[in-house]
Amino acid sequence: MRKNTNRNKTYPKFKRLMDLSMCLVLIPLLLFPMGVLALAIKLDSKGPVLFKQKRVGKNNIHFTILKFRTMTVDTDADTPTHLLKSPEDKLTKVGKVLRKLSLDELPQLFNILAGDMSFIGPRPALWNQYDLIALRDENGASTCTPGLSGWAQVNGRDTLTLEEKARLDGEYAEKQSFLFDAKCFFLTLTSVISAKGNKEGGTGNV
Repeated sequence: MRKNTNRNKTYPKFKRLMDLSMCLVLIPLLLFPMGVLALAIKLDSKGPVLFKQKRVGKNNIHFTILKFRTMTVDTDADTPTHLLKSPEDKLTKVGKVLRKLSLDELPQLFNILAGDMSFIGPRPALWNQYDLIALRDENGASTCTPGLSGWAQVNGRDTLTLEEKARLDGEYAEKQSFLFDAKCFFLTLTSVISAKGNKEGGTGNV
């Protein structure tokens, strides 16, 4: 396993404080828009508004991630998107828009509030993505709190192979700091606006 060379013991506490502060500002501001999206999902297709899935958190501890549902209810929830047969055919009309704009991730603000996730960190793998989990263990990335976005997300996202993704996640684990997180955050905004690296069914799509 690659050693995590980040010796700053106080930064994780500061980062958690920043996460909480941002959530307390963003959640009230986004409640109405999220309500509108929830209504659109409900009117568009049968099924629940939220999609819940078991993911791997810090130190490989499982938690339940929240997303707006973007696929039909008959889609296997435990199959990674890149392993689904014709994943685009499973997307609902509203789901296609939500995924393109990354709006399906908004409910994860509540995961961040609960402490299961951070704004920046490796994207949480599905509980059964054993290959990705093993690669992250080797690269030291499993010691990080997973994020809404991260270094791999802004360097290829869904176009990355699992090996490339794990390598970048390990690089993040070594370099994480306030300035590096800020860089990831602003690059994320650019990536979302341009939809760069957004490829439905790509190997990095978790």
